[in-house]
This record gives sequence, C-alpha cells and structure tokens, in this order.
Amino acid sequence: MIDLIQYIILGIIQGITEPIPVSSSGHILIVKTLLEKFHQNININYEIIATITNLGSLVAIIIIFRKEILRLITAFFNYIFNKKDKKEYKKDYNYCWKIVLATIPAGVLGLVVTKLNLLDKLEENVKFIGLTLLITAIFLYLIKDFKGKKDSDEISFKDAIIIGFYQMISIIPGLSRSGATIVGGMYQGLKRKTAFNFSFILYIPISIATSILGIKDLLELSVASSTWILYLIAALISGIFTYIFTKWFEKIVKEGKLIYFSIYCFIIGLLVIILL
Repeated sequence: MIDLIQYIILGIIQGITEPIPVSSSGHILIVKTLLEKFHQNININYEIIATITNLGSLVAIIIIFRKEILRLITAFFNYIFNKKDKKEYKKDYNYCWKIVLATIPAGVLGLVVTKLNLLDKLEENVKFIGLTLLITAIFLYLIKDFKGKKDSDEISFKDAIIIGFYQMISIIPGLSRSGATIVGGMYQGLKRKTAFNFSFILYIPISIATSILGIKDLLELSVASSTWILYLIAALISGIFTYIFTKWFEKIVKEGKLIYFSIYCFIIGLLVIILL
C-alpha cells in the first residue's frame, strides 16, 4: 500500500509539472528527497518511474494536439507526393521542417550527455535544482509582459533553430523544457498562443525518442508483474493530470500570467536551497 501511494504521488507530480514551466524532473527529485528524508523504506527506481510517467505525459500531449499532428503529417506527405496544389500544404510542410530543426540541438546534446554521463551528479543534487528553479523564475519574470506578433506561419527557420537551442539548455536538470521553449519563442516575437503550440509540438519528437530509449532499458530488467501494475497506474495518473494541466496552462499563457510561475519557482527554489 505504501508503494502504491508513492507511485500515485509521483504520477501526480509528473502530470502536473510536465506541461507547466516548473521542471518535472526537478520536482521528481525534490519529492524523492522528501520521501527519503521522512520515510526510510523507499523501494522505487526513479529513473524507471521517470520514463514511465513521462510516457503517460507524452500520450496526453499527443491526444491534446492530435488534430494538429494529423494535419501536419498529412500536409507533409501531400506536399511531397501530390504534384498539384502544393501551395495548400506548403506552410504546414515548412512547419514540420522547423520542428525537425528545433529538435536537433537537444537531440544531439542529449545523446552526448547520456553517453558520457555528464549530468549524473547534477541530476541527483537537489540544491542545484533549487538554483535552476531560481534561474527559471528570473526568465519567466523577464518574459511576463511579452506579447509578440508572429503567427505559426511566420516562424522563420532562424526562429526555430534559436528555440531549439533554448530546448537544448533545458537539458540542464531543473530547467523547465516548456518554460525554456515558450520563453525562447516569445523572445523571438511569437504570439503567446503560437509559442505555446510550437513548444508542445516540439516536445513530442524528443519525448518519443527518450521514451523509446527508456523502455528499451526497462525491458532488459527483470520486473515483477506487481511492479508493472504500479508502473501502469503511475503512467495513467500522469497522463490524466498532464491532460488537465496542459489545458489549464494554455489559458494561463494566453492571459499572459506567467508571473505566477515565476513567483512559484522563486519560492520553491529558495525553500529547496535553504531546507534540503
């Protein structure tokens, strides 16, 4: 029962924090530190639970953006194979390539970091997470009044690459991926809604790659059937909460209220540094 409660808590934390700009991985480490501090009998592999709960979040994001994803995929192949009416599909075709370009920086750095284990120590350093939450708070504060004018079809290839570098920076533990890419998009003059959509479409390919690698490692382990049930419960809960909070976060972005997350990150970052 205690294990079940812990998996439920981790699923909820992942689901809430994945879409909003507060760092899901950072909050998972904070919760892990608190659980270990107040309860000694912890029997959870946090790398595995991060993979499983992230998969739940990924499914939720795909469901939310299913119409956009289907339209983009259809337009991409129609532009390539349809000899007529190419103009109809050109904007979405170019948008797909912008997503590809924006994915490359984080994809390349992610492979290098994983192969060389460059961030292993930082990923387990809760004080560092507190520091990066403070950095996130600063960036969210600086962007609080930005509105931007660019729609999705006005995103340039240069904009996409720059946003991709913002996503690359978010590989640093405790820096929010959604926060970094939305901030990057708004700095490039994107409308709030445009930056939000680009950020979450951009999340999908990098998350798919991460999930495939994580599941591959998981299948190589000997996992009891009872533990698989706990994993599935955590993934389901993560997906449900990700769906709810992504919809909520979209409204917050449209209303220009990112300052709330800046205040939250500042307070939590300070508390983590002082108390943990």
